[in-house]
Amino acid sequence: MTPYDAILSALDALRLHKLRSALTMLGIIIGVGAVIAMIAVGGGAREMVVAQIRSLGANLLVVIPGNVTQGGVRLGFGAASTLTEDDAAAIAKEVAIVQVTAPFMRGGAQIVAGGQNWATVVYGVDLGWFDAREWEVESGRLFEPEEIARGMQVALIGETVAKNLFGTADPLRETIRVRNVPFTVIGVMAKKGQSTFGQDQDDVVLLPLAAARQRVLGRNLANARAVGSIYVKVREGESLTQAEEEVKALLRQRHRLQPHQEDDFSVRNLAEISATREASARTLALLLAAVAGVSLAVGGIGIMNIMLVSVTERTREIGLRVAVGARPRDIRRQFLIEAASLAAIGGLVGVAIGVAAAYVIANAAGWPLLIETRAIVLAVAFSGLVGVFFGWYPALRASRLDPIEALRHT
Repeated sequence: MTPYDAILSALDALRLHKLRSALTMLGIIIGVGAVIAMIAVGGGAREMVVAQIRSLGANLLVVIPGNVTQGGVRLGFGAASTLTEDDAAAIAKEVAIVQVTAPFMRGGAQIVAGGQNWATVVYGVDLGWFDAREWEVESGRLFEPEEIARGMQVALIGETVAKNLFGTADPLRETIRVRNVPFTVIGVMAKKGQSTFGQDQDDVVLLPLAAARQRVLGRNLANARAVGSIYVKVREGESLTQAEEEVKALLRQRHRLQPHQEDDFSVRNLAEISATREASARTLALLLAAVAGVSLAVGGIGIMNIMLVSVTERTREIGLRVAVGARPRDIRRQFLIEAASLAAIGGLVGVAIGVAAAYVIANAAGWPLLIETRAIVLAVAFSGLVGVFFGWYPALRASRLDPIEALRHT
């Protein structure tokens, strides 16, 4: 029997028992579908996380106010402003691996333009903020150094704010009122999208730091140079962990903190946030891989059981084949091809179901969909190997049947 004849015989056997073959393939279908969906959705989720982290700015540390104690009472995180523009300047000057620092303030405000109004987030920033966040203007221009230094009443707005206040009209040189203080729009920022925390980064108004502090956000601050937080951008290729340690040591020295005292600030490493999210994605991928592995094993066992039943049902057929000249290896090859065909067809159906499931999940979650051809080929090939592995014993058993006893079988 030629390999071609063996394949035709195997496919005929599967066609004669359509329902049984379909049920046998079910485990393989679920396993391969889970693998394809896992790879596609997991890859898309990772790409989304990487893009969101990148949108915040590469190699970035964020210094925020910490706990403050007054009269023995701990006021808690962010209860008082413990950071200043001078702290940011000192970090940029004394920590060699820091590229730029960006002190800023933030707060919510109702923005009014003509007959429209919109609640958004207002940032007071300096020029270093745009370098740290790697953010450019889509139209118009950035702040001039003089506008920052003098706290002039100019503003940059995000795409979401521009759309809600001005619609399709050009917002440049228009006046917006931030807490009843007029500012002239000089630029619209390029689109950033959502952050890793699900916030719309384009729903923002940017003001010169001095103007925001004096006129909008910081009227009750005791320190005239206080800021809410500081972005610290580390030079490419340098260690974020080392930069974090040096920044902490410098700020403890500047804030005159004794060894027994807690930090009155906190330094957050955005790379650690990314690593945590990727670890969560890997855990989910491992869970799905375990489910897929169990499904493939169950499918393989199902193939073995059905093939053993098939050997028993076709004992007389096997005896006839041997009687007319079929060799044991021909019988073995026929049953192996039949088992591999069951698994491979199940793998192909599983690929189709997995791609469809991944598409539905990605659309529902708003993630990009990444389907690798290599993963599809490997999934189908692996399903075929599962068929060969679990079909080996039934095929071996069929090839060892005594032809005389097989012909007597009824």
